[in-house]
Amino acid sequence: MVHYLDKKIVVYCCKKSQKSFGPDVWKAPPSRTEYAAGLDQSAPQQSTQSTPSTAEAKNMVLFLRPLTITAAAALLRAPTTSIPTFLATGRAAGGRRWRSVRVSAGGGGWLSGLLGGKGGGGAPTAMTVTPGTVKAGDPVLHEPAQEVAPRDVSSEKIQGIIDQMIAVMRKAPGVGLAAPQIGVPLKIIVLEDTQEFISYAPKKDIEAQDRRPFDLLVIINPKLKKTSKRSACFYEGCLSVDGYRAVVERHLDVEVSGLDRNGRPIKVVASGWQARILQHECDHLEGTLYVDKMVPRTFRTVDNLDLPLATGCPPLGAR
Repeated sequence: MVHYLDKKIVVYCCKKSQKSFGPDVWKAPPSRTEYAAGLDQSAPQQSTQSTPSTAEAKNMVLFLRPLTITAAAALLRAPTTSIPTFLATGRAAGGRRWRSVRVSAGGGGWLSGLLGGKGGGGAPTAMTVTPGTVKAGDPVLHEPAQEVAPRDVSSEKIQGIIDQMIAVMRKAPGVGLAAPQIGVPLKIIVLEDTQEFISYAPKKDIEAQDRRPFDLLVIINPKLKKTSKRSACFYEGCLSVDGYRAVVERHLDVEVSGLDRNGRPIKVVASGWQARILQHECDHLEGTLYVDKMVPRTFRTVDNLDLPLATGCPPLGAR
């Protein structure tokens, strides 16, 4: 039931029981006190269905959740997506149960083709909320992920996680995704930058960022090292920190080694924007968000991307 009260939406989530409650059982939501005491006298009796017992009423109280109008609206808009059983109940190789599993096709990597702007590589849009991805504050985003045992790479569980990550990234659409962003604390990243995504960005930004298309990459247990002293400052964003951007200084040349999805060794030598994406995604695996590395006083909303940087901030571009 949804009840409008004092400009709030209160969603009453009733725990399922053997009894069924039809839409005409409660014409108005009773108070919490009445629920807890099982003394509600205002609800009309239904001839074919009984009212809840005191124990059931107490269960209802435990599931009351007051939500703001914005939050309730987001819940109502969010699409329903089946979560694979192994994601919902999985354990990491070390036996630790995954705390956060929030998977849907609505999530995506740190740089979305539809969430760009100045220095960010995409069409500028208003501040939005992306459902389905784990958000900043969840421990899975702030703790190091665990390595995948090589013998497990070909398993159904790991292959299923990889497939889910690719689907989420592409549907966002995004150019990169780390497993912790869907609540899975394993060292897996996927990335892909297409000509279509690149076309959303202004030509001058594409040239300044040295951004070029590359095919899908799946890297398990990636290890990153810089291969030059060159660096550059550009805006970054993250779908786990919706609606914001900040300038981050990154190496311009890196090398990443690990395993591909077939368990074979893989090495990627990257520069420019691809190198930035690799560094951003590898940071996720160490429990680091871009805001942990941002240049001070550059944090801002997407709507304020075109405003000038504060005095003393480094200019965008190669250093």
